[in-house]
Amino acid sequence: MAIRNWQGGFITATEITPTGPLETGSASGVWTLAEAAAYTEQGIWPTAGNLPPDRGIIGGGQDDITGAQNIIQYITISSTGNAIDFGDLTVRRRDLGALSSATRGVFAGGYGDPNPVNTIDYITIASTGDAIDFGDLTVIASGTSACSNSTRGIIFLGITNDTSNSDIIEFVTIASAANSTDFGDLTNSQRTSQGLSSSTRAVRCGGFSNVMDYVTISSTGNATDFGDLPRSAYYLSSGNCTSGTRGIISSISGASASNEINYITIASTGNSVDFGDATTTLNNNPASCSNTTRGIIAGSAPNSSNIIQYVTIASTGNAIDFGDLTSAIYYSSGLSDCHGALS
Repeated sequence: MAIRNWQGGFITATEITPTGPLETGSASGVWTLAEAAAYTEQGIWPTAGNLPPDRGIIGGGQDDITGAQNIIQYITISSTGNAIDFGDLTVRRRDLGALSSATRGVFAGGYGDPNPVNTIDYITIASTGDAIDFGDLTVIASGTSACSNSTRGIIFLGITNDTSNSDIIEFVTIASAANSTDFGDLTNSQRTSQGLSSSTRAVRCGGFSNVMDYVTISSTGNATDFGDLPRSAYYLSSGNCTSGTRGIISSISGASASNEINYITIASTGNSVDFGDATTTLNNNPASCSNTTRGIIAGSAPNSSNIIQYVTIASTGNAIDFGDLTSAIYYSSGLSDCHGALS
């Protein structure tokens, strides 16, 4: 159908196309219902309440009193402020991996209350509510880490069957709900590492070593050496904190806590580079997540903490206070609907 546009009651010489479909889009002019419907069908008509993706999620963890938690909480990444309750995981657990597409967040494995689990569950990020069963890991695993692009999630298993560190890599298709599938092996055994990704490459960082290695997300196979962290590190920040080109690594701690933040350029290989300092010392898996410009670090300083802080990923410099979690936790994990690997 022919689409006409009136600006202030006058027909314009040049059609002005709406810039939706988000609430922040524009559709200036006077439109007929048929024209609005036509643009809605094209997916470019602004819709009230349809906000741009900008939500960070922190799931699970442990506090100093009651142990493993099932709490899920969320923040708006581009703002600052305190976290808000989202819902509950299907199983109380800490040391869990987290990954996400633009619509769905997935939590994998972890140490439950009182045993490790092979549970995978998921949430719809734009809503609030309790997590839903997704499937199972091939084995029981805690100390897992994970990352993803828009379609596939990569999971680096940690302690398997509650016995020893693992070199196992598994994957899931985020849009479906099913058990994970074997992907290949890491270059060494690990647990409590950090996963980072671009849209094509997933990088595993540390985990009781200074080793970083990578895989191509769309394939399957064993990992290849990437470079080294500045020291052997474990209980790193858990969550895909990436602009798509640069990944942020924090809680680079071994026997003692550290406030050091490093970064890598994901498309290259090489050792991590100093970024700046966190506002506090970090240990025991603080949660991390990001949009394409800002990285979030939440909790753990060096045990349970409610502190949320952020960095600007493209720059280097010290972290800045963001707000507080709903409760003090550590060993948690983060994800978002807007990290850089989704583009």
